[in-house]
Amino acid sequence: DHSLVEEIQRYLRSGRLSREELSPAQWSALVFVLLTSEEEIDVFDLKKYSTSEEGLLGLLPVIKTCRTAQLSGCGITEEGCASLVSALKSNPSHLKELDVSNNDLKDTGVEKLSALLKDPQCRLETLRLSGCGITEEGCASLVSALKSNPSHLKELDLSNNQPEDSEVKELSAMLKDPQCRLKTLKLSGCGITEEGCASLVSALKSNPSHLNELDVSNNDLKDTGVEKISALLKDPQCRLETLRLSCCLVTEKGCASLVSALKSNPSHLKELDLSYNHPGDLGVRLLSAGLEDPHWRLEKLHMDHGGEWRLKSGPKKCFHRFPLESSSTPL
Repeated sequence: DHSLVEEIQRYLRSGRLSREELSPAQWSALVFVLLTSEEEIDVFDLKKYSTSEEGLLGLLPVIKTCRTAQLSGCGITEEGCASLVSALKSNPSHLKELDVSNNDLKDTGVEKLSALLKDPQCRLETLRLSGCGITEEGCASLVSALKSNPSHLKELDLSNNQPEDSEVKELSAMLKDPQCRLKTLKLSGCGITEEGCASLVSALKSNPSHLNELDVSNNDLKDTGVEKISALLKDPQCRLETLRLSCCLVTEKGCASLVSALKSNPSHLKELDLSYNHPGDLGVRLLSAGLEDPHWRLEKLHMDHGGEWRLKSGPKKCFHRFPLESSSTPL
């Protein structure tokens, strides 16, 4: 219907489309407009058109033609995830980046995604699942899928879920695989303790050269966990460029172990986030002295002055958050 197409085009020009409730016919018209547009949609952001699961379902024909699908915070449930996976399975090699963070996928939805990842034709390189209500069960299915098809994924974000130490151990086993090509691993706020950190470090020591960025912020790693990570940093094969340890209950003892590691292998790390910890005067002095080392490659160091309230364990230990830039030490 030509009038429907014109109506949709007016909505698109006005920027009001995401606030409108569309009929099934209007969704079909929108799909037609997007698929016949002269501009190829390489990056699809669902929020431009809708912030609901209905929008996801209506626009699946468009999503499966894109290289990047940004679907974060759009009210997607397990059912919507199942429909998404079904659509993507018809053309699994096309999509390179999928962001479904901050949706209520739960373990059931992640199990559906895992089935997609097992497909030998799947070429997904970036998968973001932050804040999706995933527990050990969902993490187990994800790890199983990645073990069977490990060579494509380069970035995995599981932050703000609850895999706990047990599944971090399973994830660590995957990292040992020589076929694993992960360059970025984000596990912020995942309930990891020193025990899980030890498993992670052990895996990375056996296959250290591929990972460039590790985010384990907002976990109770404490000095013991940071000492394990420091041992990894000493490995000449370690190629970590970004390490995030914000709000990990680190004291001056942990800072000292990091500085020692960076002295012995100083050339790779470019960004270190130690904000919302308790380095004490000694930790600050040690890190400041290290910055004067011409061999260190640090370009960004995030710190703050610490405080007793940051030494409390538990998920709310860092309730107060501020922009990192405000605590950056200019170099």
